Amino acid sequence: MTDSKSARVTRILSGLPTAARELLSGTDWESLQHAYGSGEDIPVSLCSLVDEDPDVRSEALAALDMGVLHQGSLYTVTAPAALFVAAILEHPVALAKHEGHFPWDDGPPRSLLAALLAWLGRVAESAAYGEDLARDRTDWQWEPWHDETRREHDPDELAALHACREIRPTLYDAVEPFLSSPDPHVREAALGAALPLLFAPGLADQVPRAATLLRARLGPVAGRRERASVARALGMWGMDTSDLLADSDPAVRVCAALGPARADRPRALAVLLDALRNPRTTDGWFPEPLPGLDGWFRFTVLHSALALAETFEELAPVAVAIVAAGGTSVTDHERGPILLRAFPGGHPPTHPLTLAQRNLLRAFVDTDEATGGIAGNVLWFRAAGLPENREGIAALL
Repeated sequence: MTDSKSARVTRILSGLPTAARELLSGTDWESLQHAYGSGEDIPVSLCSLVDEDPDVRSEALAALDMGVLHQGSLYTVTAPAALFVAAILEHPVALAKHEGHFPWDDGPPRSLLAALLAWLGRVAESAAYGEDLARDRTDWQWEPWHDETRREHDPDELAALHACREIRPTLYDAVEPFLSSPDPHVREAALGAALPLLFAPGLADQVPRAATLLRARLGPVAGRRERASVARALGMWGMDTSDLLADSDPAVRVCAALGPARADRPRALAVLLDALRNPRTTDGWFPEPLPGLDGWFRFTVLHSALALAETFEELAPVAVAIVAAGGTSVTDHERGPILLRAFPGGHPPTHPLTLAQRNLLRAFVDTDEATGGIAGNVLWFRAAGLPENREGIAALL
């Protein structure tokens, strides 16, 4: 460390909250690992998060994103780094605003606080993955072969996962006050962090209080994005969102239907299927994905509908239309999951096809030459116990 950098870090240390200073001094960083090696360099990056220079803060955030949580992977350094971030959320520098907090990010202008909350949300999402198979399967990126490898962790990975799960109560205590922030960007980031944090089994008793805080944001003054985010969070936490299934805004209705609560399953499924009949409109609701989501919004809507339906027949007309649309259908996020839902547990060769299954396979055959609808779905056809080529599927018809 250069003399100037050492002096800068010393100056920053004096202004840190006690909990943050104790974390820095009480953690054996050299014994921990991040994506690129030893964690001995992480204390400087953590201190730099509250540097007065926005470029230094940007570089520090990049170090967190690329090294401490590389592509969503957890490392032994992740938990103590997350605790440090939680400890500095109320630091005065956290209120600083500028365009982009990562070197590759052009905006929009937001506070450092919002960026730190968003990062904690990504840590919480990674920590929650694997705890609930049914919830994971509603993720638009889920694939059946994920289940086969979900428990294959080396000792360091397991240690990192358990450490990040154990600190969730502390992280949530730090995040919750910002659910009521006057800054909409901060509220959104706080909700994006609170949602996966409250998936923790040990925090179930905190959900009603969080739900009360969020429902206060469902009034007419709030915009579509915030109201939809709240509706999705309530549903994902298992709260009753039946009242929101009749909301005047279709985006709010759909988000209320995404969660696992089954208070009004038929109506929730109808809301989701209606949105899937107009995928361009549905995708246009949120040009920037809601916190915790990525990809086209219709992917999330479809996966939730597939999970909510008790039989494939309930959603067959919409599902077949998606496959038949050809160019608007995406292999791993639409056609593949639809196919697997139509043939849960695999197709026994001697078992006759239902009418809905036959219509679906006919749509694959009819669009295959134009879209690669079968060739591009080989792994999904294999998972469904079906032939892996057009000729084999045609023979079943």
